[in-house]
Amino acid sequence: MRIARFSVQDDVGFGVVEGEENDPDGLAVAQIVGHPFGPLQFAGARHWLRDVRLLAPVLPSKIIAIGRNYAEHAQELGHTVPEDPIVFLKPSTAIVGTGDAIQYPPQTREVHHEAELAVVIGRLCREVPRARVPEVVLGYTAANDVTARDLQRTDGQWGRAKGFDTFCPLGPWLETDLEPGDLAITCTVNGDLRQAGRTAQMIRDVADLVVFVSAVMTLLPGDVLLTGTPAGVGPIAVGDEVAVTIEGIGTLRNRVIPRG
Repeated sequence: MRIARFSVQDDVGFGVVEGEENDPDGLAVAQIVGHPFGPLQFAGARHWLRDVRLLAPVLPSKIIAIGRNYAEHAQELGHTVPEDPIVFLKPSTAIVGTGDAIQYPPQTREVHHEAELAVVIGRLCREVPRARVPEVVLGYTAANDVTARDLQRTDGQWGRAKGFDTFCPLGPWLETDLEPGDLAITCTVNGDLRQAGRTAQMIRDVADLVVFVSAVMTLLPGDVLLTGTPAGVGPIAVGDEVAVTIEGIGTLRNRVIPRG
């Protein structure tokens, strides 16, 4: 099931996306009552997808990200594979949806794309056993962990480099019925393929990451866990269109503009 967050005539809501992806004109959103973190109740309203604006699928209390979770990506940046997952946080203000702009800040001269599978938590949880991870995951979406690479190198920590407004596009929606173990993940810039990997290449899989992170901090409904990026990260510039596609989910598209 695909769950979207959308706006129509200034009203914001959640809904279930109906129809086949190979027929975009036939896609519709059946609005639900309230939020999707519990039993779904349909509100009765139904909108054609072309008539709504898709928003970021969730607005989390926090974004927990994992660094160097693909061996080839660690190697391309000259790093070793860490013994334990590297955990860092991105602010919720970094989130934008598909079709929104990535704003290029004046403080940096080297902004990179990082295509990632994002896990969305569906219920309050902590110290989750591996066998119960599926119970706490609402679904999955595509993410771009946008990074000011030059600031990441010079700062010695990653908060500023990865925390600018608009540096965490998410979308286009959540997919709840998905097995995340071996999905194709790609990133294109202006149609040119930059990243092409599979989630099976993760050093630690989704279940391992949820177990590890939930042993550190309580996770709340809507929290987002970014699972790392495959090799091929590289620069983006003002005017570029960046597209992250994940098998079984869809494509997240964002254009790069100067920060005003």
